[in-house]
Amino acid sequence: MRLFVAFDIPEEVRAAMAVVAAKLQNVCASARWVRLEGAHVTLKFIGEAPAGKVDGIKTALAGMPFPSAFKILYRGVGFFPHERRPQVLWAGIEAGPELRALAEAVESSLEPLGIARERREFSPHVTLARFKSPGDLAELRSAIAAAGALEFGQSTPTEFHLYQSVLKPGGAEYTRLATFGSKGSAAS
Repeated sequence: MRLFVAFDIPEEVRAAMAVVAAKLQNVCASARWVRLEGAHVTLKFIGEAPAGKVDGIKTALAGMPFPSAFKILYRGVGFFPHERRPQVLWAGIEAGPELRALAEAVESSLEPLGIARERREFSPHVTLARFKSPGDLAELRSAIAAAGALEFGQSTPTEFHLYQSVLKPGGAEYTRLATFGSKGSAAS
C-alpha cells in the first residue's frame, strides 16, 4: 500500500487554486496538471508499506499530540527544485511553527515503526503541476508574473488523515483510511 499523512484543503481554497491553475494550464499544456479535488497538504509521505502495518500506523498517529488551533494562509506559486529546471509548480503555504511541529510529531510517531524520517526539510505546499521537460515554461513564467500576488484563502485545520494513494493513468486516487482530530483520537 502506498501511504501518506495529510490534511485536507477547504473547498473554497481549492476552487480559488483551480481558477488560477486553469488560466496557467492554457499557457503550459506540456505540464501534467493535478486534479485539485484531491488537493491536500502532505505532512509525511510514507510510501509503500505492507497492509499489516496500517493498524500500527493508525495507533501511532492516534497517540500523538495535535497542536492548538493554527491558521494557514494559501498564497503565491513557485517551483521545485528551482525555476530554471522545475519538476513541480506549487501553491505556497504560510503558517506558524505549529504546522512544522505537527509534521515533526508525525515523523517522530512513525519512526519507531521503522518508517524513515524525511531527509529533506519540511516544505509545505500544494502541488499544482508536474513537469517532465522544460516545454513552454517561458510563457508560464510570464503568466505567473502577470497574475501578480495570488491569494487563495486560509484555513484552520482541526484534523489530519492517513491516506492510501493508488497511482492510475488519469492521476492518483486517494482513499482515506483514518482521521485524527485535535484530541488525537482516530476514526476509521
